[in-house]
Amino acid sequence: MKKILLLIVLLLIGAAIFQRYIVLPESITKQLRLINPTSAPFKIVEQGGPISESDQEKRTVTVISKALPSVVTIGIKATTQTRGTVQINPFDPFQPLQQIPGKKQTIEQNIGSGFIASADGLVITNRHVVENEEATYKVLTNDGKTYDVQKIYRDNLNDLAILKIEAVNLTPLPIGDSSKLKLGMTAIAIGTPLGQFKNTVTTGIISGLGRGISAGSPYAGSVEKLDNVIQTDAAINPGNSGGPLLNSSGEAIGINTAVSAEGQNIGFAIPSNVVKNLIANFNKHGGTFERPYIGVRYKMIDQQTAILNDLVQGAYVVEVLTGSPAEKAGIQEEDIIMEFDGHKIDGKDDQGLAKYIAEKNINDTVRVKIWRNGEVSEKTITLEPNK
Repeated sequence: MKKILLLIVLLLIGAAIFQRYIVLPESITKQLRLINPTSAPFKIVEQGGPISESDQEKRTVTVISKALPSVVTIGIKATTQTRGTVQINPFDPFQPLQQIPGKKQTIEQNIGSGFIASADGLVITNRHVVENEEATYKVLTNDGKTYDVQKIYRDNLNDLAILKIEAVNLTPLPIGDSSKLKLGMTAIAIGTPLGQFKNTVTTGIISGLGRGISAGSPYAGSVEKLDNVIQTDAAINPGNSGGPLLNSSGEAIGINTAVSAEGQNIGFAIPSNVVKNLIANFNKHGGTFERPYIGVRYKMIDQQTAILNDLVQGAYVVEVLTGSPAEKAGIQEEDIIMEFDGHKIDGKDDQGLAKYIAEKNINDTVRVKIWRNGEVSEKTITLEPNK
């Protein structure tokens, strides 16, 4: 019995010694540490590093930062009259309805965008932005300064205008070559949408080229046809009109003009080469804001209309302005201008006559061929400035 007890004691002592000094393989100890709640906490290793701008993003940011000093907001101050109302006067049986005239009110708000074309204060915008000749306009630059518009050169053919402000050392925006545009190229629009959000930037691509559209001003309600415009999916809204459409080099390749009211992300811009031609024509005339005119309102008669009414095609004179060059030359209402300085007037081209006049200088003398009561004659007109 004593031997059995002694054996049990020795076995217990041996087991204790074995448990204390046993050495497990390294792989097993690592696994035990991972599940041991008292072991050191995990270390999370970050991969990839901090988020950074791509090369394309850096280029876009640079283009925008360089262009912003050249982009402006156009504001208007005009006097309007509210609609009159009719009021019933029960105490006047002879005239129970009384006309209450509308009230005059002064409106002052931002209505469009533009960009600086010269350091001495020439600004490009849309004609429809500044078409109210009785209103006054102002230009708000990116640095918070406000300038009164001194003079306006309106191009009725292409919905463009040149504004003159008294300023120096402005930053003009470089104008690119719109003939080199291709579908898919980057397009960046900058302006003041809704007349509120200055320096709003949207990006997209060139979605279409050579489009023909009918565009109008949401403030004036006028509509006109524009040919060969640029289509882009960069968001354009009312108030963006006149602002630049830029390429990835920071050049103005278009002037934002219209947006589709029936679709989304369908905007249009006048090609920059049209702006270049406008500036060239402006400089050709000595940088003057006066333009030659003959002083008639007319309606075009195309070939089909002429045949049906036993007339000739050309510009049918609706009105002759008093004291105008046309009146001095003996042109009358209901005359049809068939030729202008040797150019036949095409009844299909609504802007044909206006284009020929715009190519001339003030004080130029031109000969026009007119049709009156079945007879053709020639008149000599001396062009005068239309201030």
